[in-house]
Amino acid sequence: MKISEILTKRKKGFAFEFFPPRTRKGLVSLNSTAKILKRCDPLYMSMTYGAGGKTRETTREAIYMLKKDKDLTLMPHLTSVGAGKDDLKLIIEEYAREGIVNIMALRGDPPLDEAGFDFSCQEISYACDLVKFIKEQGDFCVGVAVYPEGHIECSNLDKDMYYTRKKIDAGADFAVTQMFFDNRYFYSLLQRMKKNNIEIPVVPGILPLTNIDKVKQFSSLSRTTIPKEIEKELNSLRNYPREMEKTGVEFTIRQCRDLLNNGVTRFHFFTLNKPKVITTILEALT
Repeated sequence: MKISEILTKRKKGFAFEFFPPRTRKGLVSLNSTAKILKRCDPLYMSMTYGAGGKTRETTREAIYMLKKDKDLTLMPHLTSVGAGKDDLKLIIEEYAREGIVNIMALRGDPPLDEAGFDFSCQEISYACDLVKFIKEQGDFCVGVAVYPEGHIECSNLDKDMYYTRKKIDAGADFAVTQMFFDNRYFYSLLQRMKKNNIEIPVVPGILPLTNIDKVKQFSSLSRTTIPKEIEKELNSLRNYPREMEKTGVEFTIRQCRDLLNNGVTRFHFFTLNKPKVITTILEALT
């Protein structure tokens, strides 16, 4: 089923994002994680795509493994970095043959080993172009990313909203936000989108704040603010990883409760393939 249809029918629920494992053992673990989280009746499950398209094959392998469970709605990520139109067309056509009707369209991050990478040299340079290209290949539901604090490469929020508008006009059906830890940025994003007459569903992307070093690394690449109070608290627990995880989970629960109290009833969790953390959060919210 198309995710756009699910979001129309279901006004509340949870979605889960995974990354493709690098080993056979990791695939087995992912399959187990998906089965655990399936009990939560997810809206959908998505699979990421590495920087520079480096996990292209493992993303497809992981998606096809999960597809064996016919009750799951799946969405692979697809980026234009490192792939020409012919390559992308082959992937999209393969997804169509396999019955995959949902794709998350992302420009993607530059290859880690290519300094000064020029996106304009790509056959498909930007996410809006990829959205349009996917739509031209068939009847797909296409998701896109939106940025509560603005895309890191945009100099201001007006410019960020300009590019968001282009993705919507290209045919995007719904959006998932980049991670955020201060809900005010999310509420501000919704206001900006409303002001610009953007009415597609927007699902907040939630990353459990369980490891301050990893989160700082992610945040440095994405212009995401970590509230000073929780950053200080987690920093003090560096030598106590279990306590750090517990404290971070409690913060994420509070964050989600605030969203619920403000009328947000659907969540997209970046699981990091850790079902225990996610189930702990969901048990506190339901």
